[in-house]
Amino acid sequence: MKTKYEENPTENLTLNDAQIGFAQNTEPRCPCVILIDVSGSMSGEPIAEANAGLQDLKTKLVEDSLACLRVELALVTFTDTVKVEVDFCSPDQFNPPILTTGGGTSLGAAIIKTLEILKARCAEYRAAGISHYRPWLIVITDAHSGDDLFEAARQVKEAESQKKLAFFGIGVRTVDMASMASLSLRPPLHLDGLKFQELFEWLSVNLSSVAVSRPGEQVALTAPTWATV
Repeated sequence: MKTKYEENPTENLTLNDAQIGFAQNTEPRCPCVILIDVSGSMSGEPIAEANAGLQDLKTKLVEDSLACLRVELALVTFTDTVKVEVDFCSPDQFNPPILTTGGGTSLGAAIIKTLEILKARCAEYRAAGISHYRPWLIVITDAHSGDDLFEAARQVKEAESQKKLAFFGIGVRTVDMASMASLSLRPPLHLDGLKFQELFEWLSVNLSSVAVSRPGEQVALTAPTWATV
C-alpha cells in the first residue's frame, strides 16, 4: 500500500484538518524524522533494541510539556522500499509499531524520499504561517547500501550547507562507515554495541534543548555517550 508521500503529500489530510491543528497550536515546530534500516541484517537483537529505544524516546519527550508542543516526530523504515510507519505528530501521539525485518538496503533512495517528506512538512508549516526549526534527519543502518548514494549525499550536503537540515548518520555493527561518511558534512557516529536506548535518550534530551530555543538559534548538543569513534 502506498503512503501518502508516494503520491500526494496531503492526500489523506484535508485543508480543514491542517488548519485546525495549526490553529490549536501555533508554536514553532521542530520536525524530526527517524529513518531506520529494517533489512534482514537488522533481525534479532538489533531490531528488538531499536523497538525498545523508540518507546523510550516517547516516554522521555512526553515528560517535557514544551517539547510536546514544538517537536514533531515521524518514523520511516526502509528495505528495498520506503514506508512511513508514523506520520508527523507530537510526542504524546507518537505510537510506533513493533518493527520487523526482511529485504535489502536501498539507503540512497530512502534518504531522498525522506528529504521529500521533510520538505513537504515544512511547506505545510509555511502555508499555515507556522515558523520552524531546522529539520532533523536521523539515519540508522547496519548494512552496505544496495543502491547508489551519490544523489542522496548531494542533496543532504546541499541542505546542510544552507542550514536547512541537521543530519545524523548512525552506523550499527558492521556498517560501511566510509559510505556513511560520504553522505554528510557531519561525521557519522558508530553505535557502541546495541545502545539504542541510550541513543534515543540522547535524541530526546537534545530535541528538548531545541524546543526551548528560538528558531534559527544555534543549540549546543550534548556529547553522545552511546557512540564509538
